Amino acid sequence: MTGSDGGMKITDTSDLWWKSAVIYCLDIETYLDHNGDGVGDLAGLAHRIDYLAELGVNTLWLMPFYPSPDRDDGYDIKDFYGVDPRLGNHGELVEVIRTAHSRGIRVIADLIINHTSDQHPWFVASRRSTTNEFRDYYIWRDTDPGDTSDEVVFPGEEDSIWTKDDRTGEWYLHHFYKHQPDLNLANPKVMDELLRTVGFWLELGIDGFRVDAVPFLMQNQENTGTTTEYVDPHEVLRQIRDFLSRRKGDAMLLGEVNVPHKQQLEFFGGKNADQLHMMFDFIGMQATYLAFAREDPKPLIKAIKDRPEIHRTCQWATFLRNHDELTLDKLTDAQREEVFEAFGPEEEMQVYDRGLKRRLPPMLDGDPRRVRMAYSLMFSLPGSPTLYYGEEIGMGEDLAADGRMSVRTPMQWSSAKNGGFSDAIPSKLIQRPVPDGFGPEHVNVADQQRDTDSLWWFIRTLIGIRRRQPEVGWGEFTVLEHDASSVMAHQMSLEGSSIIAVHNFSADAANVTVSDGFDGDAVVEDLLDGHSLVPHDGTLEVALDGYGYRWFRVSSARK
Repeated sequence: MTGSDGGMKITDTSDLWWKSAVIYCLDIETYLDHNGDGVGDLAGLAHRIDYLAELGVNTLWLMPFYPSPDRDDGYDIKDFYGVDPRLGNHGELVEVIRTAHSRGIRVIADLIINHTSDQHPWFVASRRSTTNEFRDYYIWRDTDPGDTSDEVVFPGEEDSIWTKDDRTGEWYLHHFYKHQPDLNLANPKVMDELLRTVGFWLELGIDGFRVDAVPFLMQNQENTGTTTEYVDPHEVLRQIRDFLSRRKGDAMLLGEVNVPHKQQLEFFGGKNADQLHMMFDFIGMQATYLAFAREDPKPLIKAIKDRPEIHRTCQWATFLRNHDELTLDKLTDAQREEVFEAFGPEEEMQVYDRGLKRRLPPMLDGDPRRVRMAYSLMFSLPGSPTLYYGEEIGMGEDLAADGRMSVRTPMQWSSAKNGGFSDAIPSKLIQRPVPDGFGPEHVNVADQQRDTDSLWWFIRTLIGIRRRQPEVGWGEFTVLEHDASSVMAHQMSLEGSSIIAVHNFSADAANVTVSDGFDGDAVVEDLLDGHSLVPHDGTLEVALDGYGYRWFRVSSARK
């Protein structure tokens, strides 16, 4: 592999590590309870770093661990510098980070800069008077904002993005919940404070940040209804990126940016690549579920082809599930209804009129063929794959839980009490385990680690392939032509080698002939069959069972 003319050297995978990342997201409070109080903690996580290393992930994303009233699962922060005492302390966090680093795992943390908790000292001071020094840390108005119900992020839970504060008689802005007032990013003191917190966590060993709710960083008269000074979210990101690069040159920013493709390119920084290093591919994820519902890969193929061309130092993060609702907001109303009908037809399965509160395996009726095809596909797509804890064993959801909490249930380690998550009595648990056929009696780590045919071993295999084959994270994407409408065949190519992945979206078996992308002298290996050599004459005849999948590596003929 050469690095000339914008090519790729194998050493680039170290400098630009996020392009070869396999990301694993977890919430400390639901991962493992070490002290028996019913809440997961840092000590518990420390005891599971070797588990993550064995699984093969190389990047650990920690959901918020900061002090919080916990009214929004930790995203309502009252101290940007602290560690929630329920989870542990700074010393234990540093031990987790150090242990992860020693196992070759980088650690990124959530960075929430749009808002704070209403219990944050800044906001407590801000609402005491209209003239105090912290008043301008938030966005206030002295006139009635009128009806803003069409602007709320969580329909049914809030009816306005403004709330009147009785003490001063003015309204404060909150694009999310009323207990999460928006910060005034036009105030240089606020930006200084936020950058200081970034620097603090970098000093403690954090390797990067997942930036929350990026599109909501924009502030102007139109979206606040006030004469607040204009805030360009791109300038905010450039400031953070510049500061990050000065403090820790290889630190990374991963953005939650659910916007159209043109705007996504802008949040990467366009040709300058001076904003986000990585961005979640929300459009590709939503197209994937539409493709699954139709048993036709065309929506996904279109979404990948429509991605804007990004700088070679930037990367997409691919995913099938995360900690929020499975949003379908970028689909048309008719397309969204197709996905609802296929994977969440009941009202209790849907949330916010735009998404599903389900995990993948129950949506696919627990069919192991479909589940494995889905993850094989996700790992084969251009980008860096992201797993949400429990996906590696096929955890389900608790539909009785409110909203997004349905997929934030305790990790299922064994079939023992509380799924091995905690020794506490059930009433003390942070949240009950999944109660049905996807609960810990049926789905857990211990059983699957003993069964080499389990989903856990399959995911481990996929992770190993991805980490050994840089073509998928770095290569050029090409769709390969064939005549089976239910099959997606694509190639990820670097100079001298490529990966060909073939996936059947249908329950019916299919046969495809792949003749593009290599010649008769190429060496073809079956990556899901121990790298066994595949005989060919310049074409591949690929037989696929229903929901079948194959991975091949193509390289120049050996001398």
